[in-house]
Parts: sequence; C-alpha cells; structure tokens
Amino acid sequence: MGLTVLLFVCLATLGGWMRYQRLQGETVPAIATPPQLWLSLRRLHVGLGILLTLTVLLLLAIGVVGTLGHFGSLGHSPHLIMGLTVVGLTLTSAWSATQINNPNTVWARSLHLSINGLLMLALALVSWTGWVVVQKYLP
Repeated sequence: MGLTVLLFVCLATLGGWMRYQRLQGETVPAIATPPQLWLSLRRLHVGLGILLTLTVLLLLAIGVVGTLGHFGSLGHSPHLIMGLTVVGLTLTSAWSATQINNPNTVWARSLHLSINGLLMLALALVSWTGWVVVQKYLP
C-alpha cells in the first residue's frame, strides 16, 4: 500500500508540474532541455499511472485471496468497500487519461483531475481501514 501512495504522490507532483508548464504556454513539457529527450514528463506520468493501476489491481488480488483463505468469505470490514472504491476510481482515472488527447473529449482532463481528487481521499480511507484490519492480526 505504501508503494501505491508513493506512486500517487509522484503522479500528483508530475501532474501539477505538467499543468504549470501548460499554463506557461508549453504544449509538451519536458523534464530537461532539449525537448527531443525521449523522457518527457507526460511519458513518465503515463508510465507511473500504469504502474499505479497494476499495483492497485495486485493489491486487490492479494486482499481477496488472503481474506478468502483466512476467513472463507469477504465483507468482514469496511476495508472491502473502500478497496473496491479505490479500484473503481483508479480504473476510471486511467480510462479518462486515455481520453485526454482526443479532441472530441474536452471534458476528459477535468474528469481525470476530479477523479484523482476523490482517489486521494479514498486512498487515505483505505489506508486507515487497512490499518484497522492489520491490527486484528497483530498480537
């Protein structure tokens, strides 16, 4: 979970920097000049976004398998609901990100930002509910 939060913070930082660069008039912000460097902020942001999505899906699989293996059923705490919320928001954010460069979807960027704001709150709540669950296993 710590990796997920770290990736989210990195993505928020990069996204904020890209927004700043866009507001300054740059169309494709680059990490360093010259702009023909292969690694741009956008590519790094997309790569970290893919990594975040895969990490969230891996955590979902680990949580479901671990809970079923230990309890035999799901739904013992609010952590399941919060976890599914994080998965849904992450997948929605990833989908909206794929729509940002489409000229017919001018709403995609604002949707992406709004979903990510909700995702920040959901990550905090799933971390808290996860901590409560972990306390049950510790002696």
